[in-house]
Amino acid sequence: MSNHRFTRRALLGSTLALAVPLPKQGPAGEVPSLWREFTRAPFTHPQIPYVGRAGARRHPRRPLVLDVRRYGALADGTTDSAPAINRAIAAAGRAGGGTVLIPPGTFRIDDVIRVGHSNVVVRGAGSDRTKLYATKNLTELIGGYGSRYGGDKSSWSWAGGLIWLAPTARWDSLVAAIRAKAWPFEGWTGNRRDEWRQLTTVEPARQGAWTVTVADASQLKPGELVLLRLADDTAHTLLQHMAGGGPGPEAYYWDDKTKLLSYVPYEWPVRIAHVHGRKVTLERPLPLDLRPEWNPQFTTHVEELTGAGVEGLTLEAMETPQQPHLLDKGYNGVVLQCAYDCRLDDVTVRHVDNGFGLVAASACTLRGTTVAGRGSHHPYFCREGSHDNLIEDFTIEERTVPAPPNTQLHGINVEGLSSYNVWSRGDMRMGTFDSHRGLPFANVRTDITVNNDGRHGGDANAGPLFGARFTHWNIRVTNGRAGLMKIDQLAPYSATVGLNTVTEFDQIDVPDFTGDPHARLELYGTTGVVRPRNLYEAQREL
Repeated sequence: MSNHRFTRRALLGSTLALAVPLPKQGPAGEVPSLWREFTRAPFTHPQIPYVGRAGARRHPRRPLVLDVRRYGALADGTTDSAPAINRAIAAAGRAGGGTVLIPPGTFRIDDVIRVGHSNVVVRGAGSDRTKLYATKNLTELIGGYGSRYGGDKSSWSWAGGLIWLAPTARWDSLVAAIRAKAWPFEGWTGNRRDEWRQLTTVEPARQGAWTVTVADASQLKPGELVLLRLADDTAHTLLQHMAGGGPGPEAYYWDDKTKLLSYVPYEWPVRIAHVHGRKVTLERPLPLDLRPEWNPQFTTHVEELTGAGVEGLTLEAMETPQQPHLLDKGYNGVVLQCAYDCRLDDVTVRHVDNGFGLVAASACTLRGTTVAGRGSHHPYFCREGSHDNLIEDFTIEERTVPAPPNTQLHGINVEGLSSYNVWSRGDMRMGTFDSHRGLPFANVRTDITVNNDGRHGGDANAGPLFGARFTHWNIRVTNGRAGLMKIDQLAPYSATVGLNTVTEFDQIDVPDFTGDPHARLELYGTTGVVRPRNLYEAQREL
């Protein structure tokens, strides 16, 4: 993997040298005042979120290794090997975890590859050596999937994968609901958001705190994953807080944003690090203030998938024309759902409707991933309350065929109250920085080159484009299009730092909130100047 990452970064550097003007300053670069401010208050800075703990932790490898050929898989490109691969994965799960090896070659799959048990890693021989060739889509395999918000849209346009990492019980319940046409919620508390119970209430605390005081710590244990649950009040002060507070969010009309309101309560999964009396220390700092009117509490949730992953393979869907917008059939790539502390490494998807998905997934890492082929609706999507994830060394290749009429290209998407996610060291040869509305907040995009030719999505009832503490840091736009790159007039309490000069054309947005956005813009009109170059890596070193 180290060679793969070196090659990817070397290629990215050569791409930038060709596509972007030379820096206006010398090699030492410039340190913006924002960075100096951040280092003095890293957990509470008003414009820049602390994302230094984003991504998965390293897990020890389980000694069990299972080769899919022992279960009947054949690398002949014609035999359906999905049953054999799934049998090997299930056997590793029953054993408490292990590595499922898929050797070099092309393995046809006529079904979903399901990773439903923790500590199971599916490992190919490398994305250039192991290929899974998928012949069917999710509509064929599971059924039509309508939207819980009505209309004739297909939820396969933003959900599900032909490689699907989700707890077995959660996956079973989702599939049963889809087949019954009882369109489900997709997150940590079940199809109707009722599969939870309170563990304890939490006393008021400030965003950025690592330790909180609880009413009763008797049900909390170090290492346990809990949900921090925050409800909103009738004045929607929680949503206002996510947007930075003040006159603009106070004046915004929240009541008719039915899709946005369906995302509340805000659910943030986190592991407990220490318990001392009623003091509980978390493995990450609080993402928001905890106020009594939001009834802060730790709760249970559906069983999580943790320590699982996929490495070193390509998933190639049978090449079919891209479908009209929001009518995807589900030739989708890899999705992590109700997953915590899982990872993908050196994985390519080709000819897919949607590439890599995070759906109610948190603290996961996607490293060395690529979306290639005929063009995708959502190359990357991060939604339904996904938090603290890291996507680094990623590539969206230029499409191999022209886009059919009435299709849509987004890019790296984040929506649905998702927060503290990072996109780092990216090479986007097409697409955009999509927010899809739904009040995503406190997300970072850093050290990315983008040919900004996509368009963002989001219905009118989905809510604001941005919440507070969105940061774009060292972004190189090769075609000079502004759309959602320069966000100082769109995102409240945001930071745009180290962006070359861009111009508004095509999709032009207006601010959701009135008044002063309290946003910051530094080193605009430059490329390769800002130091530190990569905001996430610099925060890791603090």
